Amino acid sequence: MSKARGFACVLFASLSLVMSGQQGPSPSGSASRAAEVPVSPGVYRSNATIQVHSDLVLIPVTVTDNKGRVVSGLEKEHFTLFEDTEQQEITHFAAEDAPASIGIVFDGSDSMGPRMAKAREAVNALLRAANPADEFFLVRFSSEARLVVPMTERQEEIRSRVDSLQVSGTTALLDGVRLAMLEMKDAHYTRKAIIIISDGEDNSSRWTVGELKAAVREEDILIYAIRISESSDAYVTYPPQRLTGSALLSDIAGQTGGRLFEVTKLKQLPEIAEKIGGWLRNQYVLGYVPNQTARDGSYRKVQLKLARPKGYPRMHAVWRQGYYAPKE
Repeated sequence: MSKARGFACVLFASLSLVMSGQQGPSPSGSASRAAEVPVSPGVYRSNATIQVHSDLVLIPVTVTDNKGRVVSGLEKEHFTLFEDTEQQEITHFAAEDAPASIGIVFDGSDSMGPRMAKAREAVNALLRAANPADEFFLVRFSSEARLVVPMTERQEEIRSRVDSLQVSGTTALLDGVRLAMLEMKDAHYTRKAIIIISDGEDNSSRWTVGELKAAVREEDILIYAIRISESSDAYVTYPPQRLTGSALLSDIAGQTGGRLFEVTKLKQLPEIAEKIGGWLRNQYVLGYVPNQTARDGSYRKVQLKLARPKGYPRMHAVWRQGYYAPKE
């Protein structure tokens, strides 16, 4: 791994900037045991942007109930953090509703022809659910990926360009995600997300699934996928070397701790957009000074447990699996 890529998830930044949620360059204790709830390592892992300022590690955490609604009102004592199985003392805690930098990766290939109405409405629903301060960019992919709208706060520009897109060509989905990751280097907010709107096919990318999965593991970008499908779509089992459709989108999103949403009806889109917007903006930020002080560039795995307060619903937490320690 190169030195630059090794620092993808661990960046030096101002603590006051991150904890306040203000616009600026992207940075990447014992809890109550009464009702401790272990969090499963599966679907609900991760939109944590993890950074280090001096020796402080910051981990944003999103907490939801079983219906995907954001759970607010938790305090520091409800969280327990572990790094490589060793419990850490939480020294900083904040709850915030902050804006995000969002890249929309839009499928404009021929296979999307009968799905374009749903795909356009997915973008409109996301924009309606957005924080007014959110910034967006738009990548369109078919036979190749192209940046259609650079990073902007003008939501109407995104909506207008999506309405004018026409279908053509083959599908380079992986290349579209990779281009979006490059554009995200210009993000102004600490919360960063890529939202893929596609049927999940890929037949012309230069990047392979393995290469993209390795790349997203080293970035502090959460990926969601909205798969636009028809009720008549057939589900086909492919050999392991060829991921497609739901399997491909779920695999890409899962590397970051994001998730896949399946859409067959327009009426599903507002609820999905509300969930994504709420998850992006409403996070708890936990900070700790690692017990392990070696600056060796090693990967540190982060685990989290929640103590459920009386009267609260069952909860799920979302955070990235770990971070790379800085090197001397």
